[in-house]
Amino acid sequence: MQIVDPARAERKLAQLGYYRLSGYWYPAREFAQDAQGQKTLCPHTRKPLRLEHFQAGTVFSDAVILYQFDKRLRLLMLDAIERLEVNIRSVIAHEVGYHNPMAYTDQNFIRPKQARNFHTAKGKLRNKWTEWLARQQDLLNRSTEDCIEWHRLTGRPIPFWVAVEAWDFGTLSRYFEMLKGSHQNRILRRFGLNDAKIFARWLQEINLLRNRCAHHSRIWNQVSPNALSALPNEAYFQKLNLDHNALTRIYGVISIMWFLLRRVAPNSSWICDVADLIDSKPGLPGCTFTSLGLPAESGFPRQLFGV
Repeated sequence: MQIVDPARAERKLAQLGYYRLSGYWYPAREFAQDAQGQKTLCPHTRKPLRLEHFQAGTVFSDAVILYQFDKRLRLLMLDAIERLEVNIRSVIAHEVGYHNPMAYTDQNFIRPKQARNFHTAKGKLRNKWTEWLARQQDLLNRSTEDCIEWHRLTGRPIPFWVAVEAWDFGTLSRYFEMLKGSHQNRILRRFGLNDAKIFARWLQEINLLRNRCAHHSRIWNQVSPNALSALPNEAYFQKLNLDHNALTRIYGVISIMWFLLRRVAPNSSWICDVADLIDSKPGLPGCTFTSLGLPAESGFPRQLFGV
C-alpha cells in the first residue's frame, strides 16, 4: 500500500483505529490462487482467501476517502429511515389505535399463534407477544418524552399515538408482524402494497440497516444474510429488475426505501442525493459498484429511477 503522507496516515490511524480502517482497505488485498490460477477458498467460510499484500495502485488516502464515503452514505440512509420510521409509526397508531386507544396492549389485535407459548430447540419457553409487551413497556418506562411523562405523572393510560413515540424500529417491525391480517392490510394499503410478508421482510431489512448506521458500522459492501427474495408485482420493480446481488446489498434496500419514500414524501430528492454520492465512489482497487449491488460499473442507474 502506498502511504504518501506518513504523518497524516498516523493521525488517521489514531483517530479511527487500525481495525476500523482495515475493513475499508481489505477489498484491495490480493486473492490467494492455486497453481491453476483459481481463487483459494477458506476451508471454514468457503470464501476466497486474501493475501497480505495489495493490488497495484492501492493508496492509504483512498481507503480514508472510502471511509468518509461510507459515512456520508450512512447519513443519507438514516435520513430516509427517519422519515419512514416516523410515518410508519403514525400509520400503525392511526389504523390500529382507531379501534382502541390501548390496542397495543390488547392481545385481541394479535394473531393467536403469536401469543402462544412455545419451546425453542434448546428447550427454552418463549412467548413472542409477552416478550414484545415487556420490551415496549421497558421503552415506555425509560422514555423522557414530555407527552409520555405527562401521562405517567397524571396516572392516565398512555394511548397508542403517544406510546409509539417511545418505540424503536425493531419494536415497530415486530408489532406489525404480530398483527392480525385485517389490521396489516389497512396499513399496507397506505403504502400501495398488499403482501404483509413482503412488507414485514422490508421492515426487518431496514431495521438491520438502521442499526448498522446507528453503530457507525460499514455498509457500502455489506452482504445481508437473508436476501429480499420476494418483491411486489409492480412496474417500478419490474423496471429495476433487481438480481440476487442487488437483493443482498445496499442497492436493494435503497430501492425499497425509495419505493416507500415516494409515498411518504412525494417531493423528496433523496434518490438524487444517493445517486450523486454513489457516483463519487473512490477508485480504490476492489471498491466496485457491484459491491454496492449495482447492476454495472457505469455508476448509479439514474435512468431506471427517472432521475
